[in-house]
Amino acid sequence: MKTPRVLSIGECMVEMAPAAGEGHYRMSFAGDSFNTAWYLRRLLPSGWAVDYFTAIGTDPLSRRMAEFMAAAGIGCAHLQRLPGEGVGLYMIQLERGERSFSYWRSTSAARRMLTEESRLRDALRDTSLAYFSGITLGILPPEDRVRLLELLREARAAGTLVAFDPNLRPTLWPDADEMREAIMAAAAIADIVLPSFEDEAAHFGDASPEATAARYRDAGTGMVVVKNGAGNILTVSDDGVARHPAKHVSEIVDTTAAGDSFNAGFLARHLQGAPIAECVRAGAMVAAQVIGAKGALVGVAL
Repeated sequence: MKTPRVLSIGECMVEMAPAAGEGHYRMSFAGDSFNTAWYLRRLLPSGWAVDYFTAIGTDPLSRRMAEFMAAAGIGCAHLQRLPGEGVGLYMIQLERGERSFSYWRSTSAARRMLTEESRLRDALRDTSLAYFSGITLGILPPEDRVRLLELLREARAAGTLVAFDPNLRPTLWPDADEMREAIMAAAAIADIVLPSFEDEAAHFGDASPEATAARYRDAGTGMVVVKNGAGNILTVSDDGVARHPAKHVSEIVDTTAAGDSFNAGFLARHLQGAPIAECVRAGAMVAAQVIGAKGALVGVAL
């Protein structure tokens, strides 16, 4: 029997997060799709494999990144190592638990991850779940975005479940229309879409979580899970519409990776056949633990 396997596709970056002491920062590695892979590795049974697909360089920092992934139990067989290239970096600034970011990623090797599309086709073969985000799309050249969606469509037709977080980041796109068009094209080939209502309202003009869910369902998505900060989480699928409470957090320390970790908790339970309500509870529980600590990657338990 083949090992069930998750493949997350995107960009891992150097993360500089605030640490104890004025002006001090701690270096780690993170990135939205990588964060979800990292948490999935911790939440799925040991019989599951979790792999990451991206491109990195051959410099010392890229090697440290690959070592970090491997030490976390994430499969690195599909990492492309591009000579002369490097990885991106971002810095987190915090104010009352809310974060803002500064990025240095314009020459990141991850932008060239689809240069040889056969690599991704091979990586997707016999994959149980393929996961990607709007950031995955946003860093790619337009022709590579098309290739990515074509390959995911092929994988889905072969039995792979496809999950997508729109993770709307306008600064990655030439204009808002191109971003919206690409996001909806991705949703059309996804089985599960996991949007955040605040972003969707800001960039699609949705008046309510219900409007967000309806738009993605109309695009062809089977299941939509609308995250809404401390508000109710809305799920819409062929099984019906439901609203689920978020988990209360007494003190928000850092909201970095809140959505990424929710996605991992939800998908880990979904892959094991749990009902939607249990999947949402798991996602909310993981996210609550993450926002109570600094940085994108923190210890969690269910």
